[in-house]
Amino acid sequence: MRIGILGAGGMADALGTQWAGAGHEVMVSGRDPGRSAARAAGMTARAAAARPVRAGDFAEAAGFGEVVVVAVREEGLPATLRAAGPALRGKPLIDVTNVPFPEYDGTRSPARLIGELSGGHVVKAFNLCHVDVWRMTPPVFDGRPLAVPLCGDDPAAKAAAGTLVTDLGCTPVDGGGLDRAVLLEATAAFVIGLWFGGADAQAILPPLLSSGAHGQG
Repeated sequence: MRIGILGAGGMADALGTQWAGAGHEVMVSGRDPGRSAARAAGMTARAAAARPVRAGDFAEAAGFGEVVVVAVREEGLPATLRAAGPALRGKPLIDVTNVPFPEYDGTRSPARLIGELSGGHVVKAFNLCHVDVWRMTPPVFDGRPLAVPLCGDDPAAKAAAGTLVTDLGCTPVDGGGLDRAVLLEATAAFVIGLWFGGADAQAILPPLLSSGAHGQG
């Protein structure tokens, strides 16, 4: 799969390196060509990739990717999407952005904004964990692979995102439509606030077998 990444920061590095190591073709992009090229070279070396990770500008990454990952800060989304241009329209777009606690505002959603500005098929994913989790190969805790919720409306885009989740050694979980992305964003803001406060956020929920009677599937 060809993966274009809008961004050349930590999330682009962590996820892109793993995907390049899994055999995908990856291009990172940013405002600074030199920084993007250096990031791509480092990713290539760490991934021992069969194909080198490429670097380009936002429009080049948008055109390159069969799937495009949006990995920039919320305040940079409008300018980045404008620079990426019309190549995003109709493509699967994986939104990994967050609005961290305490700046989170439930009246605005990065996932919804990306869809409105790009015309792409947005899937919200990979936003619940610190960047260092995505550097783990694989992210497994107490023998249990990390589960990654996916929120999106387009089945093909969600399936592509699920493939990329699986390639990290994680388990994709259907989180519903894109209208539920705001809930995933709110969850991230809440649990990140707990973690920064020193609490074990994972401990606030019981395991499945102790969560009451409900359907499974």
